[in-house]
Amino acid sequence: MSRPNDPYASQNPKRFYRSRQDKVIAGVCGGIAERFGWEPVLVRILTVLATLFFMGPMAPIIYIVIWMITPRAPIGYGSMSPDEDAFWRGVQDRPRATFGTIKYTFMDLDERLKNIERTVTSDEWRLRQEFRDLEKGN
Repeated sequence: MSRPNDPYASQNPKRFYRSRQDKVIAGVCGGIAERFGWEPVLVRILTVLATLFFMGPMAPIIYIVIWMITPRAPIGYGSMSPDEDAFWRGVQDRPRATFGTIKYTFMDLDERLKNIERTVTSDEWRLRQEFRDLEKGN
């Protein structure tokens, strides 16, 4: 997806690009829809409503600026499993929550490992192991 020597390349495949498949004018609304997992028609309707009621003549200028500064999606972009898509969308949208989830996952794994170590190094475990060895011998 990204060139190996590109210093601005992201490992995150859920970057914002102009859409190649879902475009009416330049793919900006389609790109927004792809990025957030929304319906492209809904994004276009909201854009038209925002233009009519809130932004007025500034909307076309904003659209053109976004068109000019946003790159087109690379060829083959967006081909990932639904689970991978959900993971990257969560990482991009909530990095602190993702960090917290990973942190607590590792804390849980650490606690489970401590319990295993405690069990394996206990005198009771050694005694049970000796009984098992004796049973195998008979």
